[in-house]
Amino acid sequence: MSQIKLLPPDVDIETKRVLRQLARSHRALAELKGLSETMPNKNVLLNAITINEAKDSSEIENIITTHDELFKAMSLLNYHSPAAKEVVNYRRALWYGYERVKSKQLLTTNMITEIQEIIEKNRAGIRKLPGTVLKNEATGEVIYTPPAGEKEILSLMGNLEEYINNDYDLVDPLVKLAVIHYQFEVIHPFYDGNGRTGRIINVLYLVLKELLDSPILYLSKYIIRNKRAYYQLLQDVHVNRNLEKWILYMLEGIEQTAEETIVLVRSINSVVEETADNIKDTLPKIYSKELIDLLFYEFYTKIEYIKTGLNVTRKTASVYLSLLEEAGFLTSQKIGKEKIYLNQRLFKVVQKAGLEK
Repeated sequence: MSQIKLLPPDVDIETKRVLRQLARSHRALAELKGLSETMPNKNVLLNAITINEAKDSSEIENIITTHDELFKAMSLLNYHSPAAKEVVNYRRALWYGYERVKSKQLLTTNMITEIQEIIEKNRAGIRKLPGTVLKNEATGEVIYTPPAGEKEILSLMGNLEEYINNDYDLVDPLVKLAVIHYQFEVIHPFYDGNGRTGRIINVLYLVLKELLDSPILYLSKYIIRNKRAYYQLLQDVHVNRNLEKWILYMLEGIEQTAEETIVLVRSINSVVEETADNIKDTLPKIYSKELIDLLFYEFYTKIEYIKTGLNVTRKTASVYLSLLEEAGFLTSQKIGKEKIYLNQRLFKVVQKAGLEK
């Protein structure tokens, strides 16, 4: 197998086929960005999309959980589901990375390492010991041996960091995103969590290059649908330097995912407006815009959230939630001593989007 080549690539990566697909990908991404900016409460969209992404990205690594388990893990500190907790860690890492990129306007090796540490809940850092190989899960055959040694890996990551943060080559950022994703995956800098970290890098790069204002586009569901092609094309680039097919795969993923996310944005907008109108009609005495925002901030709420968010007594908050449950807007579950109220309408929209693979 060939050695990892430094960036920028030494072959033409903006071919005619790539440029044609690039136009379609940019159109879909621009429409998504514009639509997301019109949302009255962006937290609704961000939470809905990031939880599905955390679930899908973890599923690629065979960490399987359900939406129901996830919401319990998010709302209860002592909820015992290892898979759900791993997914929640992924979401935490994603938000951490987003906040760092927005404040620093950079994406560095140190930041990438910090993201991986949050995902894996350890501080093993860059690989130092030899022996890491990637195998075919079905046959056990070694299909790729990544570079070994901290010095070599840090050198390759330094080159990648330079490529991420400097646009001296004037290559379109969506094309660069495909190259960056490939390069990170073949460097494979960590013992664990490389795939999930790499998928977070994708959306952070879109935010860094101002193609999105917030982290709302993820390729994990597209990769699950086209998993065999994903790994075959990665291998084809490494062995044959066939970058065009890999770049086209990633660009098509951006277009498809942006279009699907646009549908989800519209569905969420619709359910928020419908719920607000219904509560205003059926429970006018408790209706307020602030209440709607609280009900849609996450997929669940608690008495404490309503008490704090609306600055009311605990008793009043409890009455509000009971009335909302009686009217069919919420469904309560008691887990241990804690009672949580699930927003069923939002849950169904997000669950449906997560199940459509």
